[in-house]
Amino acid sequence: MKKVIVIGAGLAGSEAAWQAAQRGAEVTLYEMRPEKSTPAHKTAGFAELVCSNSLRGAGLENAVGVLKEEMRRLHSVIMAAADATRVPAGGALAVDRHGFSDYVTAKVSQHPRITVVHEEVERIPLSDDAITIVASGPLTAGALAGDIAARTGNDSLYFYDAAAPIVSLESVDMSKAYRASRYGKGTADYINCPMDEAQYRAFWHELVHAEKAPTHDFEKEKFFEGCMPVEVMASRGEDTLLFGPLKPVGLDDPKTGKRPFAVVQLRQDNASATLYNIVGFQTHLKWPEQKRVFGMIPGLEHAEFLRYGVMHRNTFLNSPQHMRPTLQLRGQDNLLFAGQMTGVEGYIESASS
Repeated sequence: MKKVIVIGAGLAGSEAAWQAAQRGAEVTLYEMRPEKSTPAHKTAGFAELVCSNSLRGAGLENAVGVLKEEMRRLHSVIMAAADATRVPAGGALAVDRHGFSDYVTAKVSQHPRITVVHEEVERIPLSDDAITIVASGPLTAGALAGDIAARTGNDSLYFYDAAAPIVSLESVDMSKAYRASRYGKGTADYINCPMDEAQYRAFWHELVHAEKAPTHDFEKEKFFEGCMPVEVMASRGEDTLLFGPLKPVGLDDPKTGKRPFAVVQLRQDNASATLYNIVGFQTHLKWPEQKRVFGMIPGLEHAEFLRYGVMHRNTFLNSPQHMRPTLQLRGQDNLLFAGQMTGVEGYIESASS
């Protein structure tokens, strides 16, 4: 089999390197971290989850659950890591993000047919005796981004993506919050912070008027509908959040036996259950504003924020224009692209590409 060169050790790049090596290819995997990082990454590990720790639905009754099972049957290293580092999340598959990355890093870097090179790639390496897979992710920048742009006629697209804050469990006031899973399915894996109508209205007002972190003046703010900043969603209408991340259905408060007007959920973020992320609260509010506004949520008045929400610009290719259905660049069969930069959205979709 030909040699395989993979650029980027994110979810897609790690999976691509693993699958090629498992099939007998000699793989060279380039990863610029820790020599150089991006605005969103915090570690040097492979397959770092920079946004949510949830890989979404785990059941076979939905498409993403079926995709996970298909990947398992293809001996996916990403799914092996997810299953090994799973944390309670009701009907979703969520993971300890650091344990997940450590698992992938160890498995991939220790594979006998994968050579890891920690350096920044500035130009796509091409060779007649090798297949090159570019999986450098939507934060690709600098000379490599320029090389990709030159090969695709500078015809790229973008949107803004965001991550939710993480708080410490010990700082959550459990006299106000309660544990439950929606409709009582499975175990009570989520912490729920209930709001009455007056609390919700006050919270909404402050949220939509809070100060946001600036973006480039020359760019229009485009957001992915499936991972929209909570303040952007709130701006669409005063009750919009009640049908989104703050919907109260199926989450009756055991203290009152009644359904709250609104509910904010916290999901376990690590295996030791000391960290919880605020579900659906992707944001690009300034950090002091996050502490002020999110501190209005009952139970989070004195929350310790161990990671504030952040926003970053994601660039992706106009794939239908420039790539075949196989993700090969048109006119260059030995050059492929994979992951979120191809236009897919979601951890599992990126890895499976």
